[in-house]
Amino acid sequence: MAEAVYAGPCARIPACPPPHAHASQKGIIIKIGMITDSLPDDSVDTMLSNAARMKMDMLEFACGNWSPAPHIELDRMLDSDAARRDFQARVADHGIAISALNCSGNPLHPGEHGRRHAEVTRKTIRLAGMMGVDRVVMMSGCPGAPGDRYPNWITTEWPPEVREILKWQWDEALVPFWKDLVAYAKNQGVGKLCLELHGHQNVYNVATLHRLRNAVGEVVGANLDPSHLMWMGADPIAAAAALGDAVYYCHAKDTRIDPDIAGVNGVIDTTPGSDFKHRSWSYITLGRGHAEPWWDKFVAALGAAGYDGVLSIEHEDPAMSALEGVEESVALLKRVLERRAGQSVTGPH
Repeated sequence: MAEAVYAGPCARIPACPPPHAHASQKGIIIKIGMITDSLPDDSVDTMLSNAARMKMDMLEFACGNWSPAPHIELDRMLDSDAARRDFQARVADHGIAISALNCSGNPLHPGEHGRRHAEVTRKTIRLAGMMGVDRVVMMSGCPGAPGDRYPNWITTEWPPEVREILKWQWDEALVPFWKDLVAYAKNQGVGKLCLELHGHQNVYNVATLHRLRNAVGEVVGANLDPSHLMWMGADPIAAAAALGDAVYYCHAKDTRIDPDIAGVNGVIDTTPGSDFKHRSWSYITLGRGHAEPWWDKFVAALGAAGYDGVLSIEHEDPAMSALEGVEESVALLKRVLERRAGQSVTGPH
């Protein structure tokens, strides 16, 4: 099976062979990056300088919906070819590529809220096509039931009415919306819509990802963010194997489950995220929820699945400053990928 290999900062430049060149010829080259919302208070230039200093390979830019879009102006970029060229040049001048655009939100939210999110979703896909970016990271959305004002995430199969709601959501809302959006993405030249397997979405695990993908086609794939699967009780390593070539993207984010609180209350938790000391689980900096050997295994599973994209760090640790958390996460991923590169060169011991 193919092994995961750290690409290094010059992997995108044809004249510059990647580090561990012999390993990369046989293996899978995985890059390091981040979604730039991880450094939300940085200006664009400061964020780019920080990313370059940490020797990141790629960056993911959020364009709106649940993100405040701290580093990209969606409408301005859509309206101005000069603005697009300038933006891409500023990123490239730091030796960094754009891995994806992001428009995570709920375009199936009932009413005007959902219409606004759907509009930003289409604008983001259109901008990705204009910029030659082949992936858009997003979520499936979650409707309500007929006549509802708010989304309704069905997580049990009883009482009987939830079966009717779920059937309506898929047959009347989700699948028609996604068939139309897949056709739109193809028309815009965007080949991969990367759905984050996330709570309060109709697509939240491997089975629901495959269900939608089978219904609308292979433009839809997974953004495999292990942190959500962790708190939902799934094994992200097993999920990577089960998804195989449907892994289109990967957010690098960790989750810590508090065994005492979760042992008493379980992991369905509505305690505010800022009150992390009293939650059953919290997002946390890489390695502080699952130790480094776990990340070795996870990256190996991605390589075995054929994934050759980016590990896009998403810092949401409420107990650590943004820059410190990103730096610590980059350092961990570099160690993990360098070990994988060494194993590819020398073979397993």
